[in-house]
Amino acid sequence: MTPGNAGPVLVILAAGRAVRYGGLKPLAPVGPAGEAIVDLVASDALASGFATIVLVIGNETGQVIRDHVERHWPGAVDVRFALQAIPRGTVDAVLSAWPEVERTGAFGVANADDLYGPSALGILRAHLTGPDTDNALVGFRLGRAVIGSSPVTRGVCVTGPGGRLIQIEERRGVVPRGDGMFGTGDGREPGLLDPATLVSMNLWGFSAGMGDELRRAMHGAGEGEVLLPDLVGRLVAEPAGQRFTVLPTDSRCVGVTHPDDLALVQDDVAAQVARAERPATLWSDL
Repeated sequence: MTPGNAGPVLVILAAGRAVRYGGLKPLAPVGPAGEAIVDLVASDALASGFATIVLVIGNETGQVIRDHVERHWPGAVDVRFALQAIPRGTVDAVLSAWPEVERTGAFGVANADDLYGPSALGILRAHLTGPDTDNALVGFRLGRAVIGSSPVTRGVCVTGPGGRLIQIEERRGVVPRGDGMFGTGDGREPGLLDPATLVSMNLWGFSAGMGDELRRAMHGAGEGEVLLPDLVGRLVAEPAGQRFTVLPTDSRCVGVTHPDDLALVQDDVAAQVARAERPATLWSDL
């Protein structure tokens, strides 16, 4: 497919094993015409000003995803593939894509099974192409980042002056309540979370300088896994560590975590199309 030019790179992490979902989440059919989640993520990214997509795939499911992309994505899409040979977490997944991003400057990172929407991706793209050199995390409102009633885990963003990220507090067993608040099942305080709380959905913006931090983290892990939220949490806790700015958005973010989520996401996408929040036809900006 054709090489890209203007606009930043978005790395989409599609090498996960989806144990709870029980299927290949990036290819779950959620679009208006049955398009896969990864199709919508990539189409939204290009509509938001990203120029190149780097898909990180794994040994077990990578060929299936690659075949899908080659069959269904237009030839005008600049897509590259990066192999994460051993599943060692999301830090290693980003490093797998490093040959494709090391000369591009700042770049974005997204999950292949979460629909962030064109607006949120546009906020990230604007940061990556703007004068601010901080790393970034797009923060979604909790009430806009949960679908259904099954318990989920969400990383609550604790911020300081100027939206600087201070900490990511992982909260487990998060479920909606009838009064509009969200309960938690991890026994920690506060036991209730406001729907306006900013949470991480793993939509990141990284400077080129993050490469050294990613490599150090994997070297220190031996053969273990390292997750991006854990690494970022350690970095922001260091007095001279990498700076991260939280970019708030009121956009909807939905994904498939549990099998029952599929129908809910399909209905949510259809409602977004009906409200003109997303186009009814993918790749319409090419």
